[in-house]
Amino acid sequence: MYEAVTRDVRVKVEPEFDPDRSEPGNRRYFWLYHIEIFNDGTDVVRLMTRHWEITDANGNRENVDGPGVIGKMPVIQPGESFAYTSGCPLPTSSGIMVGHYEMVLPSGDTFNCQVPAFSLDAPDTRPTLN
Repeated sequence: MYEAVTRDVRVKVEPEFDPDRSEPGNRRYFWLYHIEIFNDGTDVVRLMTRHWEITDANGNRENVDGPGVIGKMPVIQPGESFAYTSGCPLPTSSGIMVGHYEMVLPSGDTFNCQVPAFSLDAPDTRPTLN
């Protein structure tokens, strides 16, 4: 589990390799990532946009920007959370994702809420402890 906090908004990420959607022989690896966004502050926040930097094991980087997440721009009340699951394909068996969400407050002020960098590793590429 990975976690980051920005201005009382806590983002937890849990990546999961998806063997059913992966085809290693065709250089296609797929991960699900489960995200929960907690509003630990006193202001309502609304998620407006997302920005991802996705880097594969060869160092190839792709930036992904768009409105909301999974077709939604959730409003998160103080003390509440919003959870969703999405996915990421890569041509390599490992990679890294990092990003941020643009959040807006009732005042109209915005801030970038960090999503922690998280590792995407197929089970056969995970380091082992000896």
